[in-house]
Amino acid sequence: MSQSKGHLYVISAPSGAGKTSLVAALLQEVNQLEVSVSHTTRKIRPGEQDGINYHFVDKPAFQALVDEGAFFEHAEVFGNFYGTSRPAINKRLEAGIDVILEIDWQGAQQVRQQLPEALGIFILPPSLQALRERLNARGQDSAEVIEGRMQQARNEMSHWQEYDYLLVNDEFSQALSELKAIFVAKRLELAKQRLEKASLLAELLPTGV
Repeated sequence: MSQSKGHLYVISAPSGAGKTSLVAALLQEVNQLEVSVSHTTRKIRPGEQDGINYHFVDKPAFQALVDEGAFFEHAEVFGNFYGTSRPAINKRLEAGIDVILEIDWQGAQQVRQQLPEALGIFILPPSLQALRERLNARGQDSAEVIEGRMQQARNEMSHWQEYDYLLVNDEFSQALSELKAIFVAKRLELAKQRLEKASLLAELLPTGV
């Protein structure tokens, strides 16, 4: 079986919409799929691991990577910087691995400028009240920080039309099923199947396809 290149997916959502949980569950159900590990200047949170959740670096080190052109995209969010390694992404795509970028709309715009074929998926909460409740349930941020995240969420959600797919994460299992359907459908596209099923097609249709 011939190996086709992987596809790049950009998944964005306001903080608290459940993007991270959905992606984690998706990884358990879909093979040949990875999430890019971004670089960030924000402080590590309890339970996170360097190199697993993010590559945690200070601002001078991050700027040095920007100057080297090492980032596929980078953006500032809540006063912290985030960036995606260009060499790391290209290596995985060439190996036939589908890659997910969990980034905001700023990063998504940068990616689409460089790779128009990248697919964008935006995840919405079922309501503003549900979003606020989810942020409060984390127990990590003050009321002032949460209010800032709510304001940022409204700004983030205003960019939903820049994406290819829109999901509402109300009932988790349904949202996961819908998210998985996007990845499965993409892999069944004719161009990809023509390459990966070349031997089977040659056997079934020996006169050529």
